[in-house]
Amino acid sequence: MGLTTKVVRGDRAERLLVLMHGIGSNENDLAALAPIVDPDGYFTTVCPRGPYAYGPGFAWFRMETPELAKPTMQSSLEAIDDVIEASCAEYGMKREEMVIGGFSMGGAMSLIFTFRPSPGPRVAGALVMSGFLPMDASDLDWTGVLPPVLMQHGTQDQMIPVDRARASAKVLREHEVPLVFKTYPMDHSVSPDSARDAFEWLQQVRSGQRPDAPDEPQAPAPPDDQPEGVVRPVNSANFDQVVLRSEKPVIVDFWAPWCGPCRAVAPVIEQIATMRKGAYTVVKCNIDESPDIAQRYDVRSIPMIGLFRNGRLERSALGAKPRPQLEAELGMLVIP
Repeated sequence: MGLTTKVVRGDRAERLLVLMHGIGSNENDLAALAPIVDPDGYFTTVCPRGPYAYGPGFAWFRMETPELAKPTMQSSLEAIDDVIEASCAEYGMKREEMVIGGFSMGGAMSLIFTFRPSPGPRVAGALVMSGFLPMDASDLDWTGVLPPVLMQHGTQDQMIPVDRARASAKVLREHEVPLVFKTYPMDHSVSPDSARDAFEWLQQVRSGQRPDAPDEPQAPAPPDDQPEGVVRPVNSANFDQVVLRSEKPVIVDFWAPWCGPCRAVAPVIEQIATMRKGAYTVVKCNIDESPDIAQRYDVRSIPMIGLFRNGRLERSALGAKPRPQLEAELGMLVIP
């Protein structure tokens, strides 16, 4: 498949930089980042568009079922290979000198592209912004000289919790990948500080360095009287522990960032969490980041609000609704 691309060519371009957008976005998104992370114009930045329509934009693999994710991811990897081959030929650049990167799902793709088994030369580095390692590390190739990785993540990211990024960084460390892992007080985004650090890292890679630094010390957990949020995010890594093994009934808001009704019902869910504190645990699960959980509970339409008790889904309600109606559909004693 041929991918649509947006190209930003630096005035002194000598290397290729491929940046892949996040889920629901397009090729124009990270093109705007090119002059910020490469102000001196040493890179030709190529931003491809994901091949699969998703919400208002595009995605790199399909997530309706786990069976679809792997083959569609592989198809996208092959399409990215084609973009790189064509770009290297057109601009006279070398694959082994290029840097591949991305944001969110695009960041996940950049890690898989960098460490997948491939007969071709490895890239010079991977820039992972708010991303994660989306597959079993045993399927990847950790042999030979491994390229450096910069991982950047927001400590307030609720789409992809920072602990998921830390778990991915741990895997890279275990396989002796040169790694710089940095966190920022931001949500699911890019900040001026993270863009500056990306610029500095790119300059190090361009000069032939392999940046490697110890992980930053984690900030201490907030005290019990300062919770991380009224509605806690859960994902594939902690769903069973937080939801299925809970001694209290759990209300789960299945949502996605591109879903308008999900945003509309979010304040209602927060209100329920505040009013029912102590009696119910209230969490939210982003189905884009945890498609296996969505499939397990047959989440076909969102928002879906589920009531779990004793490890099983007891009731569910669909759509954005007023609090009393939502509570009634979940079988809760309605509070006026």
